[in-house]
Amino acid sequence: MSPAESFHFEVLEFMTVGTLGPRGQRVFYLQCRGEGRFVSLKIEKQQVSALADYLERALEELPRPELSSLPDDMSLREPVVPEWTIGSMGVAYTEEADRLIIIAEELTDTDDDDGPEPARARFTLSREQVAGLVGRSREIVAAGRPPCQYCGRPLETSNGDWCPCHN
Repeated sequence: MSPAESFHFEVLEFMTVGTLGPRGQRVFYLQCRGEGRFVSLKIEKQQVSALADYLERALEELPRPELSSLPDDMSLREPVVPEWTIGSMGVAYTEEADRLIIIAEELTDTDDDDGPEPARARFTLSREQVAGLVGRSREIVAAGRPPCQYCGRPLETSNGDWCPCHN
């Protein structure tokens, strides 16, 4: 198997998250365009939620700048063809440029120590882009199946929003 491609974006035109598929079967994507490249990466719903939580806290802890306009169109762009699946993520802040950096690493088979190094992606975002990404992430996660009021697991729409814990 050939190694997946790594990406480094210093300037992004846009970054968003979105889904394809019906509720309960949605596939989540992190997508961006910048520096003449268009990249989609597969991501899990829990990663989208955790990233939004972390980025929101990071924005709250930074000195308050004057935010210009937030991104308008946060929908996925076609075609959505993932380069690879995100396994782990990190966030950094560069004070001199006043930018947040999202670092994603490819999900790999942990049993294969002799395999190629995992691909990595580095995305440098303005505060406006981060605020837009947080808002879009919250919207996408909330659009999923409602949670069971008793156990918190997503309800199965295929069986009338019934949950086994109701027994």
